[in-house]
Amino acid sequence: MNNIYDEGGIDIARYSLDEFVRTTGQKDLGQGKFELERDRMLEVNLNGRVWIKRGGMVAYLGDVKFTREGMLEHGIGKLMKKAVTGEGVSLTKAEGNGKVYLADGGKKISILHLNNESIYVNGNDLLAFEESITWDIKMMKKVAGMMAGGLFNVKLEGTGMIAITTHYDPLTLMVTNDRPVFTDPNATVAWSGNLQPDIKTDISLKTFVGRSSGESVQMAFRGEGFVVIQPYEEIPYVVPQA
Repeated sequence: MNNIYDEGGIDIARYSLDEFVRTTGQKDLGQGKFELERDRMLEVNLNGRVWIKRGGMVAYLGDVKFTREGMLEHGIGKLMKKAVTGEGVSLTKAEGNGKVYLADGGKKISILHLNNESIYVNGNDLLAFEESITWDIKMMKKVAGMMAGGLFNVKLEGTGMIAITTHYDPLTLMVTNDRPVFTDPNATVAWSGNLQPDIKTDISLKTFVGRSSGESVQMAFRGEGFVVIQPYEEIPYVVPQA
């Protein structure tokens, strides 16, 4: 690869075709069913079935079938919750043998392995999970009426891999009994399954910047666990009704 500089002195990477293919080509890393092919590209080594975010597939190799989740695929309870909430958890089954490549708007991807554990994830930020993981939609009832549409998250539990996404690099904050953590709901990505956050309303911020301010409503985490945030306020996505 040759070093070529633009007018501002910035190094521009230019490749021959062979160099480009060699540098950017897919590599088998031997990390398991979920691999980070790039920090914004997930490779699923498929041999069976996984659940992926609808619209997350960007390419695949092999004999793979994609099926949108059926109305009663996960039971009547989840169907009713999705109908009421419009929660942004719309899934597709990927089945077969091959490799599936997933991405979500250039967001950064993190792979987590649950070992008989549980975690809450913002519905917008859930990219994929193994079939061995069970999930359910959870609503924070205390926030109803404070934020448009309320606040809904997905609880995942069991043993297996999940992939979550963040705008830029995630930051994990530890929650202890003597040090609670307060976060902006739109910047909150995930938290440990043992935590049950409350909603805190900051009256002074309401007074100062107006009642529509997102910062006037905060999630309050108390106990022992962790919370994952991102340096970005993500607007909740509502699944279009079919």
